[in-house]
Amino acid sequence: MRKWSDTEVINMLKRLYVRVYGMVQGVGFRKFVQIHAMRLGIKGYAKNLPDGTVEVVAEGHEEALSKLLEYIKRGPPLAEVEKVDYKFIEYKGEFKDFETY
Repeated sequence: MRKWSDTEVINMLKRLYVRVYGMVQGVGFRKFVQIHAMRLGIKGYAKNLPDGTVEVVAEGHEEALSKLLEYIKRGPPLAEVEKVDYKFIEYKGEFKDFETY
């Protein structure tokens, strides 16, 4: 069985930055993201912003982050996701768990 080098493991880890637009505050959106993130082993946060959007910053394996992004695009039943802006950037390793603010 092949053993991954530390460099290879770090290269598989990414940070995902997401901004979610629509009816996404007051509908359980952040908790929805938190539950799925924790299930996928992702660390970071989901936060309501003053302009009515939700910001998600998440770190983990790129495959898990892609799955989380699909959940974010769908949202919980009461949410109406109109637009999702996102980008994958370099992993920083600064989170211990997944929080909501």
